[in-house]
Amino acid sequence: METFGATALTSSHTVCPSLHLPRPLSTREGRSFRVWCSSDQSSMGNQMIISVTGATGFIGRRLVQKLHAENHGVHVLTRSKSKAELIFPVKDFPGIKIAEEPEWKNSIQGSTGVVNLAGLPISTRWSSEIKKEIKQSRIRVTSKVAELINSAPDDIRPKVFVSATAVGYYGTSETQVFDEQSPSGNDYLAEVCREWESTALRVNGDVRVALIRIGVVLGKEGGALAKMIPLFKMFAGGPLGSGNQWFSWIHLDDIVDLIYEALRNPSYKGVINGTAPNPVRFAELCVQLGHVMGRPSWLPVPDIALKAVLGEGAAVVLEGQKVLPTQAKKLGFAFKYSYVKDALKAILS
Repeated sequence: METFGATALTSSHTVCPSLHLPRPLSTREGRSFRVWCSSDQSSMGNQMIISVTGATGFIGRRLVQKLHAENHGVHVLTRSKSKAELIFPVKDFPGIKIAEEPEWKNSIQGSTGVVNLAGLPISTRWSSEIKKEIKQSRIRVTSKVAELINSAPDDIRPKVFVSATAVGYYGTSETQVFDEQSPSGNDYLAEVCREWESTALRVNGDVRVALIRIGVVLGKEGGALAKMIPLFKMFAGGPLGSGNQWFSWIHLDDIVDLIYEALRNPSYKGVINGTAPNPVRFAELCVQLGHVMGRPSWLPVPDIALKAVLGEGAAVVLEGQKVLPTQAKKLGFAFKYSYVKDALKAILS
């Protein structure tokens, strides 16, 4: 299970240290093009150039698609250029720059903003080595990106850094309600999230930082739902464990829109929970999923079976937390999907 989830500015400048041209337009597409400056604050409301780590992942793919569709420049920061080129073929994504680690510095310098989504999936059996790798995969990339942002000259340093973190920060509870002001938990995932966030906050003080504590992202192509759908199709779907654990979810489109808004809108800063306004108990999720799919939701998966498969990692799905997006609502973010029933219908229609 994956758990991680505008105000236009205008100004005028006569001198620009770094010019960037949008991808070429054919004569049928238009007669003119715009030139923008990466260090010009006006780019925050118009065209942006965004460097993205974790771009080949579940959320990252959709974010890159959105940025590209909105005619923003995209730099895909990857450790596997060949994998990224398969996911973002040049014929479908003209103008996207794919950069392996030695090229990250040049990609980040001159970018309007950076989005950090990198990290090893946590839905696996947690050996001591895997736990170490889960943490290090997040800390290492976040630290590298923060250092590259800080080392960029002032005039070509990104203006905003949006870094993923997760609702695991709060620990687990069947009774408590968490928002951005709640303290951190004391389990392994909470520890990972604290270090992850503190690493992101090392960026230069002039850079606006938004930390998005992402819940369970719902979409057809990945995450928890992709693993549940086949079980329900085989009439084997049902709640995991007691079913009373809270499930703080968000639709893939909404988490991508939240990240996109955090890039564009200077009001988005600090911690923002990337969860829908109406979390549900896990049993309720299963009932709604069964209803949408026309399948029963009666066969619970016992704790012992899940722990046999996932070991300690079973805590991700056997325990949960009720997390509310208080800050996103204060900022006026418009959720497309506030209720899980509507989200599931949209995904499975």
